[in-house]
Amino acid sequence: MKQLKYIGLTLFLGGLIVFTLLVFSGNFRLTEELMRSNLSEMELTNLGERMSAEIVDKNYTSPVSFGNAVIQIYNETNQQFRNAQQWDRVMYTPPKEFALKLARVASTGWIPAHKALLFFLTFGLGIIGALLFVLTELKLGGPAGIKNNGIYQRAATNRGWVGISTFIFLVSFYVLLYYFPYALVNCTLAVDPVKHLFNPADTASQWFLYGFLYCVVMTVMGVRMIIKYRHNNYQVVRTVVVVFFQLIFAFLLIEILPLFDLPARDLKNAWPLDYTFLFEWNVQQLLDSGHFGKFLFAWGIVLSLVIVPVMVYFYGKRWYCSWVCGCGGLAETLGDPYRQLSSKKLSAWKLERWLIHGVLVFAIIMTFFTGYLTYNVINNPDMESKEYLVGISAYDVRELYGFLIGSVFAGIIGTGFYPIFGNRTWCRFGCPLAAYMGLVQRFKSRFRITTNGGQCISCGNCSTYCEQGIDVRAYAQKGQNIVRSSCVGCGVCAAVCPRGVLKLENGPEQNRFGNEGPIVLGNNGFEIQN
Repeated sequence: MKQLKYIGLTLFLGGLIVFTLLVFSGNFRLTEELMRSNLSEMELTNLGERMSAEIVDKNYTSPVSFGNAVIQIYNETNQQFRNAQQWDRVMYTPPKEFALKLARVASTGWIPAHKALLFFLTFGLGIIGALLFVLTELKLGGPAGIKNNGIYQRAATNRGWVGISTFIFLVSFYVLLYYFPYALVNCTLAVDPVKHLFNPADTASQWFLYGFLYCVVMTVMGVRMIIKYRHNNYQVVRTVVVVFFQLIFAFLLIEILPLFDLPARDLKNAWPLDYTFLFEWNVQQLLDSGHFGKFLFAWGIVLSLVIVPVMVYFYGKRWYCSWVCGCGGLAETLGDPYRQLSSKKLSAWKLERWLIHGVLVFAIIMTFFTGYLTYNVINNPDMESKEYLVGISAYDVRELYGFLIGSVFAGIIGTGFYPIFGNRTWCRFGCPLAAYMGLVQRFKSRFRITTNGGQCISCGNCSTYCEQGIDVRAYAQKGQNIVRSSCVGCGVCAAVCPRGVLKLENGPEQNRFGNEGPIVLGNNGFEIQN
């Protein structure tokens, strides 16, 4: 069994190494014919002459060097037009997307000629190796459930060298994905065979790569989650459901709907998590897509303003955060080995309350500015300065939100920092939808976690494995119900309790807080409110 474990680890690391090396390898040569056939008329007029002189028919040995050369020409040319105030010639395609488009067609040699083999050497080996490792590691680990297994003594789970290495890899990947996608061009070529299953004439983008990788990781680590918590039916069913929602709603539907000339939308993505919902290009696309597009627009409003709060009232925020949400699904699967790293300090709780509600306020302000801009674009297209409200550009507000929250917080920090701050960093400190649902759960919901203080042996498993940083043991020792706005109802605290002290319930609002009233955060720490 141990031999299979090491074989699995070797295969996984082999696939990971090949995937990583793709960022630094390859041959790129842009011919005159390829340039002319892949540039728009405007791009060709603005850039053709200079690109022919500086880039065309030159060899590059990495996607980074080729992409940087393209971006330099693009930015310098655009800046010349801006300085000359030739606004009709300024190009608005993001430079990184422009570089990725050319890098795909300029790729030559072994990599674009053997995409299927490349897929096997990266994803194939990675999946096979990870499954072998997961199955044998958990089998060797003994019976189902959690025990005192030295989790804080492992380099992979205690911010040791393995955890730090994972942190560096995840952060680096997200930085490349958001800001240097042309560096991942060879990785997108590797998933072209999968993309061709949906549309043989299309090619994989960096977002298809990310979506496919997301699904693969959630599925493989979901298998791990099911085996690890196989003694608890709630965890088994919850894991299956959250992986299902990711595969069907966040991946397959998005790929299938465009085949029928319908807008690709994740039907479970609600505002304010879906912060682009009121962007003018999104609204215009939906309105131009006939009855289905209008349905999607109405569905987004109803989901956010009606379905979300009603479901939170009956089931708590767990119905979304732990059963439906893709961010939560990745946190529960890929992030499960790091859940014990969430800080349980009072200072972390104070920071959490200010930060997550601050992001919610920022999201509301950004949405207000965006809605104002969208209304003017659709109903007053000839209006001067239609993007300005109280002297502030709506474009600037939403760009700032997209950069700080949409990419840095949700992506780089939210996922990349799993091995440092725990698996729910984004959900706990930054997700505006979690803040919105948390307010409803805290003050108007039937959900609670009940405790039986007489049975608690103070082992601390519940607090250790709480990914939201809740000191569950403090509530259990008092026999106090847990009604915290941050609780996502993952149920792991109940799953790891050796005495069955904790129970997730949906009951009447009366006595929801228990006999002693809610525990709240006061000036002197924890206080019981009668």
